[in-house]
Formats: sequence, structure tokens, C-alpha cells
Amino acid sequence: MIEGLVHSLSSYSRDIDQLVLLVTVLVGFWFILAEAMLFWLIFHFRARHGVKSQYLTGKEKHVKVWVNTPHYFILLCDIVIIVAAVRVWVLIKQTLPPADASVRVVGEQWTWVFQHPGADGTLDTADDIRTTDELRVQVGKTYHFLLESKDVLHSFSVPVFRLKQDAIPGRTITGWFKATGTGTHDIQCAEICGIGHGVMAGRIVIESPEQHAAWVTKNTRLVAAASTAADSTTGAAGARAN
Repeated sequence: MIEGLVHSLSSYSRDIDQLVLLVTVLVGFWFILAEAMLFWLIFHFRARHGVKSQYLTGKEKHVKVWVNTPHYFILLCDIVIIVAAVRVWVLIKQTLPPADASVRVVGEQWTWVFQHPGADGTLDTADDIRTTDELRVQVGKTYHFLLESKDVLHSFSVPVFRLKQDAIPGRTITGWFKATGTGTHDIQCAEICGIGHGVMAGRIVIESPEQHAAWVTKNTRLVAAASTAADSTTGAAGARAN
């Protein structure tokens, strides 16, 4: 998790980081100011010998100004946060850029299954490559992911992308990402999904174009060889039955 907070490897991760920083700064400023005012009031209006206590209803003009003025500034900060949050939401959740490739992500208790396009570059064809707990993508490509769940609620989380999307049984949810750096990083399930939730971890391997092309070529051949072997076995079994 710490690694995910340090690295930022998607085209929109910086936007999310800046939004979190904005909220932290604005909320932190008012928190520190409110606490400072609280302790100043405690000290300034402490019980002192010979000084009578004051009874204030909060409706006095000289008191209301100290309540209303910060209130207006806080509302202004709320508007700034809402505008920034909506902008990021539209960028990530409501805008679906054209895909260079698509992958299928399936969550089940308690593993991730990934379906990659083979050498033809098209998903759901005979040369598709399937892996368990390891997603392989190419840096600089825009991917659409088709997220599904076989059993219960899961949550597909890639911390270095600042990506988190719930997987709902019976639905296929489409999202996207574009990796901006290479390396191997964590994939998590961020939704408690049963007794094995804590071990439902995977990894995403972000490769250069050359590395990814070599991986696709190698695994497409393995898929083809496995398919040929399966066909031969089926044919031999049919011949014996006849």
C-alpha cells in the first residue's frame, strides 16, 4: 500500500493526487484554525478571581460576525472542492477514451482471472491469453477493462493507478486506464469478500512495447499448441469410440 502511495503511474493518477491534496490543505487549514481558536478561548475566558463570567446567547452582533464570516469562507471552500471533484469524476468515470486494447478482469473467491487479447489484438477470440493473478499490459496504451464477478462483491484496486472499481455479480462494468511507467505493482481486492479476502492479491506487469509483444507472441503459441493438443485428444477419443 505504501508503494501505491509513492508511485503514480496512470494518466489520471496525478489528478486524483492533486484533488486529495486540495482537500487536505483546505480542511487542514480550517481544522488548525478552529483548534487554535478553541484553545485561545479556553485560555482567554478561563475562570479568574474577581472577574464575572459572561452569558452569551450567540445572537449578539459582535459574536455572530465571528461565526458567520468563517462560515461563508468554509462554504466557498466546499464549492471549490465540489468543482474539483466533479472535474476529476467526469475525467475518469464519465469519459471513456478510445481503446488501444481491452482486457477482461474476473474476480472470484479468492483470485483474479485476466483475459488478454492474443496476437490478433481482439478480445474473445480463439487466441486469447488467460492468466491468474497477473495482468500484463503495455505502457502508453489506453486499455478498457471489462470487470466481472463470479460470486460476491469484489473491488478491483490498482494503487499505482489510483484505480478502484467494484465488481458486481451479474454485471460487466467497463472502465479504463493508461499506464505511464513500467514495472510490477500490486493489484488488490478492496472489498471484504469472505474469509480469503486478505490473500486475494495479484500483480500488474507494465511492459515496454517490445517486451509485451514478445510475451503475447510466446503465449499465443502456447494457446495454439494447447488447442491443437486438445483437438487431437478429442479426435482420438472419438475414433476409439467408433
